[in-house]
Amino acid sequence: MLVKTFGSAVYGVEAITITIEVNWLPASGKDPMIVGLPDNAVKESLQRIESTFKTNGYQMPRTKVVVNLAPADIKKSGTPFDLPIALGILGASEQLDNKEALANYVIMGELSLDGEVRPIKGALPISIQARKEGFKGLIVPKVNAREAGMVNNLNVYGVTHIKEVIGFFEKEETGLEPTKINTRDEFFHSQYDFEIDFADVKGQENIKRALEIAAAGGHNAILIGPPGAGKTMLAKRLLTILPPLSLQEALETTKIHSVAGKLPENSTLISKRPFRSPHHTISDVALVGGGGIPQPGEISLAHNGVLFLDELPEFKRTVLEVMRQPMEERRVTISRAKVAVDFPASFMLIASMNPCPCGFYNHPDRECTCPPGSVQKYLNKISGPLLDRIDLHVEVTPVAFSELSNLKPQEGSAHIRDRVIKAREIQAERYKENSGIYCNAQMSSKMLKEICVISTVGSNLLKAAMEKLNLSARAYDRILKVSRTIADLSGSADIKPEHLAEAIQYRSLDREGWAG
Repeated sequence: MLVKTFGSAVYGVEAITITIEVNWLPASGKDPMIVGLPDNAVKESLQRIESTFKTNGYQMPRTKVVVNLAPADIKKSGTPFDLPIALGILGASEQLDNKEALANYVIMGELSLDGEVRPIKGALPISIQARKEGFKGLIVPKVNAREAGMVNNLNVYGVTHIKEVIGFFEKEETGLEPTKINTRDEFFHSQYDFEIDFADVKGQENIKRALEIAAAGGHNAILIGPPGAGKTMLAKRLLTILPPLSLQEALETTKIHSVAGKLPENSTLISKRPFRSPHHTISDVALVGGGGIPQPGEISLAHNGVLFLDELPEFKRTVLEVMRQPMEERRVTISRAKVAVDFPASFMLIASMNPCPCGFYNHPDRECTCPPGSVQKYLNKISGPLLDRIDLHVEVTPVAFSELSNLKPQEGSAHIRDRVIKAREIQAERYKENSGIYCNAQMSSKMLKEICVISTVGSNLLKAAMEKLNLSARAYDRILKVSRTIADLSGSADIKPEHLAEAIQYRSLDREGWAG
């Protein structure tokens, strides 16, 4: 007897519904077989299913059973097909009542040898696709139920054992309660719940200001300073002053983390912008994504958030270079012989580095012990094209004892975030006609000429700075973009000379002779 169940395969951040056809044939003495481009994990499901059946009082048919995963030209991978294949075999062998109801549900779950249903990856995109195709419900492992339950107008059932699923169909689709999630309440309740705050930072007012500008305009930034100056501490607090995620951004971010299996158990929407800080030994595939079955990398996991690269020169040159195109296009395409997958990668890059190998070049109190030429050599580990994509170069100096011991309250993240949100609202209005442009950092060269108009006084100031400080040509556009953000923070419609003057100081690494 032919029985159909439905599962789902995740490619990129989208799901494709897979029809699982199970047919019981009268030929005897044949082992069950799976066709439709299954990988080894899918083929091994037959052994897990047979053990599950024996443990729970069911029989694996001893006649020929053919399982087809359609469409048959798409490679199927992973263990989540265990549960729908098992139910299809039970239905085809007449061991399951009400098998007609199987066609109303998408069913996913890995089976243990005793029938326990284990977690899967990608429950959220699977749930979205199931609703789109009009299924009555979705059956997933219990730990994935809250994640999948964020999708409205779809009954999501969480199960812990195959007997619960069998009983659900034998009792005319009763016995399980759908998971109810108030997405909006849970999402907005925890948006501003941070354990760290800028109020904890003593001194460093110029660095706080630079990070405020970076947050307001979506600019990439690099912090340069000696060990112990507070670079990492400041970078981690950037997250607390960024505008909160919108529901649409939260859904995009959660889908990526769901596909990668990075969501905690029983979690729902990600309510805070992600902050990813990979170690400098990371490979290029781990950073941008890839693998035989393409998976998102760190730049995609940082989508709508911050990617922090600590000790930037210590990263391999090839790793840093593969970031260049995704930083421009804000997405990464992973191409294989039979499939090409797009992953979103719209992130803010915040990097930190020592100014030299010993760490004390330009230090106010300690002497640099590096040999001649080593400072420039150290800086050259970061390519010009990558530096070209970093808008703010911020020099971080050690904090004096008088500032560390100062008991005066510091400005908290909430006040800074309010200013950042107001600046972002100005930019949202400015770019409302430009699809895919949301902040000043994303401006094209053509838009720069229309939006960043400066006065004659401002033009003369910029010209003098370019000549006196020997700034490179690539610094010109970056200064204009940053000055536009500074103007937005001050509520000014025009870019004034003082805005340009502040922007000019954030181009340290472009100054000829900075590294000696």
